Amino acid sequence: MATLQDYRDERLRKLSELREQGIDPYPAHSDRDTKIGDILADFEGFNEKSVSIAGRIVSIRSFGKIAFIVIEDDSGKIQLFLQGETVNLVRLLDLGDFLEASGKVGKTKTGEVSVFVDNLKLLTKSLRPLPGRDGFTNKEERLRRRYVDMAVNPEVRERFIRRAKFWTATRDFLNSHGFIEINIPVLEHTTGGADANPFVTHMDALDQDFYLRISHELPLKRLLGGGFEKVYDIGPRFRNEGMSEEHLPEHVAMEWYAAYWDAEKGRKFMEEMYIHVAKETWGTTHFKNDKYEVELDQAWEVWDYAETMKQHYGFDVYNVDLETVKAKLSKHGIVIEKTENISRGVDKLWKKIRASVSGPVWLVNVPKFISPLAKSNPDGVSTQRFQPIIFGSELGNGFSELNDPLDQLERFKEQQEMRDAGDAEAMMLDQDFVEMLEYGMPPACGWGYSERVFWSLEGVSAREGVPFPPMRKEN
Repeated sequence: MATLQDYRDERLRKLSELREQGIDPYPAHSDRDTKIGDILADFEGFNEKSVSIAGRIVSIRSFGKIAFIVIEDDSGKIQLFLQGETVNLVRLLDLGDFLEASGKVGKTKTGEVSVFVDNLKLLTKSLRPLPGRDGFTNKEERLRRRYVDMAVNPEVRERFIRRAKFWTATRDFLNSHGFIEINIPVLEHTTGGADANPFVTHMDALDQDFYLRISHELPLKRLLGGGFEKVYDIGPRFRNEGMSEEHLPEHVAMEWYAAYWDAEKGRKFMEEMYIHVAKETWGTTHFKNDKYEVELDQAWEVWDYAETMKQHYGFDVYNVDLETVKAKLSKHGIVIEKTENISRGVDKLWKKIRASVSGPVWLVNVPKFISPLAKSNPDGVSTQRFQPIIFGSELGNGFSELNDPLDQLERFKEQQEMRDAGDAEAMMLDQDFVEMLEYGMPPACGWGYSERVFWSLEGVSAREGVPFPPMRKEN
């Protein structure tokens, strides 16, 4: 049985023969002027017209003086009909090679749309054979060699086209409502804006350590302090935590901030945005998976955080001690950390509830002790925060922004104390941000969501939902 090495050696032999014949197997120039999909969509318009097409070989049939080759570009597949001198090159071709073919469009005797080739040009000689779809199903192999996965599984390519549409729709919706996209730094002196363990790197030019951002939040709010009123950024963020079906240490996210908006206005805006993005990406607002079914284009339920926790666990989140929280964690089989505190424990208990919620539901009035950047409600203990629960997950996060510098400083101090006590995900005290608030930032609403929204509605895991997921290095 032939091995991969055997196939590669044979292709290397053909490569050598091509070069001996003066044929460049990797030319830089192509004269392609037509996409295959255009021909298939308008055969009558292209019939008898000369075209130049290009693509990867997916099938070769040779019968002496004639040959049939099927090539594929990103718009479709088409048959090439070769005879005469154009057949001479066929013996040196293999599946996976890239070709350019020029000739007239027509149909064969069997009625198949084809290009009758009068000139054939090799664009790329492949040295490794692509596996068949049935032979490339191992998940780890697919994720490690994603370019092969995309080449043999069109549905994977189509997924990432939808992923691109998802972010295009997000960007278009924000732009149409007067937002300005401003790219902010990935490297930060002090990282903040979320509860997460950051990656650390060193900048030689300044001889200082920097953090890869865990959120876009604090720099974007500095822009509000600088006079901008509607800003956003789309780009990667980094959280040095484990991988799961819903999380990757590196992922793309978007955050927007709007001056003179509050949580109520932001919540209505986001309902419209979810519906718009869903329609533009998938052409529907109705989604279903093995556990949940959700319709986005309807009135969303609104749940109060404290009331929900009281109904499920029987305690008041604003008057509970750590021992009670630990007892509830233990009862429900949730891991208790050595550095467990009330904030983390209560949040874990909420997530136990969240996992059973189909949605769409808005979770509101989240306690201040787990929302260090949100503006307080008049009760002084809850915040103007709103989070959408869809498919058992929080698929976004927004709130009326805290712009009281003294209040913000105290909350930062509390977070820093938690961090100093061993909570690696607690926020750092950002003195520069507090200083910005002392100069003045207008009342505002902020929102963020990541591509986890896409993964959830697409119905795939985090690693399946990105083109090149992080993998352990392999030689």
